[in-house]
Amino acid sequence: MARCKCNGQVLCLVLLPCMVMGHLLVYILVSIFVAISYHSSSSSVSPPQLPSHFIASGASRNTSALASHPLSPFWNLRLEEGALWNQLQHLRDREHNPILRGANSTKFGLFLEGRNSSPPCGPQPRWASLLQDFNSLSEQMKDFVLSMDCRTYPVLIDQPELCRVEDKGQAPVLLMAIKSQVGNFENRQAIRETWGRSGWVEAEDGRGSGLVRTVFLLGRQDAMTGPHPDLGPLLDLESSRNGDILQWDFRDTFFNLTLKDVLFWDWFAQNCPYARFIFKGDDDVFIRTDSLLEYLHSQSAKRVKKRRTQMGWDFVVGDVISNAWPNRRPDTKYYIPESFYKGAYPAYAGGGGVVYSNSLALQLRGVSRRVHLFPIDDVYLGMCLHRLGISPTHHAGFLTFDLPEREKERPCAYRSVILVHKRSPKQMLTLWNDLRESLSEC
Repeated sequence: MARCKCNGQVLCLVLLPCMVMGHLLVYILVSIFVAISYHSSSSSVSPPQLPSHFIASGASRNTSALASHPLSPFWNLRLEEGALWNQLQHLRDREHNPILRGANSTKFGLFLEGRNSSPPCGPQPRWASLLQDFNSLSEQMKDFVLSMDCRTYPVLIDQPELCRVEDKGQAPVLLMAIKSQVGNFENRQAIRETWGRSGWVEAEDGRGSGLVRTVFLLGRQDAMTGPHPDLGPLLDLESSRNGDILQWDFRDTFFNLTLKDVLFWDWFAQNCPYARFIFKGDDDVFIRTDSLLEYLHSQSAKRVKKRRTQMGWDFVVGDVISNAWPNRRPDTKYYIPESFYKGAYPAYAGGGGVVYSNSLALQLRGVSRRVHLFPIDDVYLGMCLHRLGISPTHHAGFLTFDLPEREKERPCAYRSVILVHKRSPKQMLTLWNDLRESLSEC
């Protein structure tokens, strides 16, 4: 009996290493199979052709409280070969991650080794050499690629006193940061006379009011779009009269709109950090400012009711688009070549208008230094939010794709609208007057 027991123990000791090695071998084979399957599926499946606002196939505007993350991973450790932005971001992630930091053995890594942390502004031909199809890109895309490492530009017109504390001793409740261009004088004036008027604004429900300040974000006139008259003297006159123009010395193109975000975040941190909320949008939207203030007051009250302070509030709301792919049609202004970026976009709020808290604005300023510039501004904001682990909240009243055609002329159709896009200066003025007279009867 003792002998039998002894033989069993010997047999167990002999078989145990074999069983462990067998399980390890199975694990390795399964891991290899999964990796091969993932790689072949991600490299062979191309995204469908999408409309100009490029909502992914099968997805629509998110109707839940929080946006879902993309179906495909956005921030992952696997390097997307052959896409310039992905490779640059991969290296930047390694630089800021102590676990992943280390020597990069790839040719791309050696090419970038020794670069300055704050490179000089100006064309950087090295990026062009890494894009095989660089010469076939549009002039605007070429310009972006050559200067994508630069995010420091001189201020041409500044407004350091815009958010100065007023007579009631309160900072602005809402700062309107509107992206405009030098020649859009009519748009800016229509905004000043309607929804973007600076001063004390009463919420729609009459239960509160707030100080609103408006600032317009401009770059330099883009000479490459054709000959233009010199509008500088008119802009200087407009600025001295209204005190609401912020202008930087960079070319004002569609792909440079992202610069208005990162430069505005720097300006905000220095000159207006106590404004509780920021609206960032275009100069062809229409906002029911009193309705927006009512919504922001209600959200603040809910937060106070939950015994949370306003400090550190990661609040961001808009018309959320999720599961979107880059537009691959070269004839559209949203075109992003696969040689520049691969993968899905993170959830983001449509660029026509988005609202976020002051504490989030300061966080965006910090994290943007670790996220390479991207040529589409609303997608870039989504990239920064995703990097912070924050999902934008969807609000059905932010209609960045406009009302149905049959509803546009009905004032009562705007009863539940906070923002609508697009409206001309004349339409803004007409709609402003119509809503003031008609909404109370709806």
